[in-house]
This record gives sequence, structure tokens and C-alpha cells, in this order.
Amino acid sequence: MNGMNTSSNVAIVGRPNVGKSALFNRLIGRKIAIEHDQPGITRDRISAVCTRGAHPFVLWDTGGVGGAGEAELSAQVRRGVEEAIHDSDLLLFLVDAKEGPTLLDQELARMLRKSQKPIVLAINKIDTGKHEDLAIDFASLGFSQSLSISSAHGRGISELIETIDRCLPAPSKIERRTSNIEHPIAIAIVGRPNVGKSSLINSIVRSERAIVSELPGTTRDAIDISYERDGQQFLFIDTAGIRRRGKHSSPVEVFSVMRAERSIRRADLCVLIIDLAMGVTAQDKRIAGLIQKARKAALVVLNKWDLVRPTRNEKKMMAQLIDETQARLFFLNYAPVLVASALTGENVDKLFALIEKIRRAAHERIGTGVLNRLLRSAFAANPPPMISGRRLKLFYAAQASGNSEAPVEPPEFILFVNEPRLLSETYLRYLEARIRKAQPYPGLPIILTCRPRQEKRRK
Repeated sequence: MNGMNTSSNVAIVGRPNVGKSALFNRLIGRKIAIEHDQPGITRDRISAVCTRGAHPFVLWDTGGVGGAGEAELSAQVRRGVEEAIHDSDLLLFLVDAKEGPTLLDQELARMLRKSQKPIVLAINKIDTGKHEDLAIDFASLGFSQSLSISSAHGRGISELIETIDRCLPAPSKIERRTSNIEHPIAIAIVGRPNVGKSSLINSIVRSERAIVSELPGTTRDAIDISYERDGQQFLFIDTAGIRRRGKHSSPVEVFSVMRAERSIRRADLCVLIIDLAMGVTAQDKRIAGLIQKARKAALVVLNKWDLVRPTRNEKKMMAQLIDETQARLFFLNYAPVLVASALTGENVDKLFALIEKIRRAAHERIGTGVLNRLLRSAFAANPPPMISGRRLKLFYAAQASGNSEAPVEPPEFILFVNEPRLLSETYLRYLEARIRKAQPYPGLPIILTCRPRQEKRRK
């Protein structure tokens, strides 16, 4: 938040296990936050745009205050909630009707009142009319705006959205500030556990939104973070560290990995973070493979430069590290490589120059005439191999028009050929390389789609 979002901010605050993530998912309309009955699952702040009311707003799911767990993390969670309170236009204070008011609820009530922000008390787990009497006990907290709801069953959610609409800033202000909120560039920050994904996010937005800890697996959710820079909207997705399937410590962690893989699919661009101190590992290559398989724009950040920087010949070592990385990730060779330090912030700003370079490249087109001459020349210089006694023939090629609303879309070329199955993987890579000589398309995979076309018979 910190003044960088372009819409009103609403934060869900409450002690652990009162149903904050369930309410977040209910209001957003899809499962983003992990829901689990183990207290303290949501340690970070997760955001997404809610469009169910009269006007869109950014909804934040905060970590449970006072949860069990590592003392360091509990302190960071509390700081995160305090920052959410400070930056929000409206606070949703969620409590558990079935457990009644607790000492922690009372402490939180005092904390929220000090903020002097509009507060709506949402009394959760009123699943049926029979539970309505349980809400009476919370009158002692002293909030004038209160509603009985059930996050799990959707009870009272429409009334809650109407109340949020009434309490938010004037609609004219919201509309003026949300002009570019619908189509931000979605960037997934992916990598193994503990390579510095959350540190990079914090370095970018200069705020401790994502919890940074030396404990692997701290980020269990995929955390959406809205950010604006030079008039451009970004949505950074800080994902849980991806481990090999056999090394998960809990069902929650397995679910986190699935969510990270889903984040790759919904991103416009993926930033793969690699720990320079460890070099490219087999797991890094597996994650790079997921990006390639999803046909996503990509760049690689070699993090922790501060740990390996030599006393001299820095540029030479940087160039060597980049060459080694590109050799190990040869199948993702279209991705630019950046050497940086999330901890010190060195070269982090260069990330945006690369993102912009990739975004601009996505709008580059090759004229149909130029493309056909280029491909015919490629076929003449190196004819396709014979497969089952037949050879691939190219009749015509054109670049697909694409989706004008997509912030970053890889270039696609349609090849009309005699038989699509005659295009081997090796020859496909060769044609891609020839296209890149004419138009490099940095950070973007080149998609070649073959369509059959009957060869005209000579009379």
C-alpha cells in the first residue's frame, strides 16, 4: 500500500483462526488465500481487487495477530497488521461467534480504535438463524457498525459488501484513482524456498509486506501485491517456494506448491530467483521448465550478489555468472539474466528496465512479407528432415494478431504447412532461432503453430 495503490484499501484483521482467509476468498470470489484449521497459516498480507460492490477496492488478508509459532514471525505478523491498519481506508474486524469475545479480541479492539479509521465488526460463523444470539456477546467491544456473517456459507456477505460501499471514500474519488487497476502486469516471483523471493518484493516496494525470514517455507500462500511505478500498474505475486514433491512437510505445503504452479500460469511474466551462493540447482531447472511449459515471458534474477561479490573484476565475474546460468538453463535461453542483491537493493531497479524491454518487445511485429522471405530462406539453407518418407513443406506464414488487452503476450506465428506432424522439435528450435535473428523478442517465448493446408495440384 503506502500510497502506491490506485484504489481504496480494506484490511481484514483478527486473531488466528477466526476465518479471515475464508472471508477474503468469499469477497474476492475465488480461492486465493489458503484456508486451513491450523492457526497461523496466513503469515503474510495478501491482496486482490474486489469488484463485487458498487466500486472496486483492494482487499487485504492479514496474518492472525497473537498466533502460536516462532517469536520472530509473530512480531513480524504484528508489524504487518499495524502497517495494514495505518494504510487502510476501512478495517474489517473479524471475530468468532462460537468462541465468544476473548482477551485477544478486546486487545485488538483497543488497537483498532486508536487508528481512528472506519471499522466494521464482522461476527463470523453465524451459520444459521439459530446462532444469531451469539452475536449479542460482542456488543461489549463497543463498535457501532456490526454484522453477523458466515464466511463458509456466504450468509450476510451481500449486506457486508453494501456496508463496505457506504464506508469507503466518495465514488468519484475511487473512480478517478482506479483508471488503470483492471489490467496491471501480473508478475510471478518464483523459485526454491529461501532464495530471497520475499526480500526482493520488499526491496521493490520498500515495505515489509511479505515476511522475510531465514526459515524455509515462510511464505505459504501466493501473495498478490499491487504496486504502481511511473504510472504503470504491477501485480507482484510472491509465491511459496517450490520444492520437489517428496519433500513437503505438511498438506499445507503441498497446497502451497500447487498454488505457486498456478501462479505461474496466471502471470503475464515470471521472475525466476536463483541463489548465487548455491548456483543453478536441479530444482531451479525444474521451475524453469514449468515456466517454459506454460509459455510465459520470463527473466532470471541471480540473487545474493552481496555474498559472492569479488574484491576486483566485478564485471567479468558478473558476465561469467550470466553465461553459466544461460548455459544451465539453455531451454529458457530467451530469458534475460540480472545479477542483483535483494538485501542491499543493488541492481533491483534494473528489473523494471528489463520488464519494460520485454513489454515493448511483446508489441513488436514482423511484416508478413518479411516473415515469409525469412522462413523460405531458412528452409532453403537447412531443409527439414525426412519423416516417414515425407518432408515438411511451408506454404505461407503470418504473425497472429494476439490479444490487444494482454499486458505481455508472447508472439505467435501461424505456419500453413502440408503436414504439421512433420515439424520436428529440433527443426522448430531452428526456425525460432532464425526468427530471433530478425526480431530478438527478449524475455518472450516464440510460439509456432502449424496448420495443415492442402497442396495445390498442378493442372
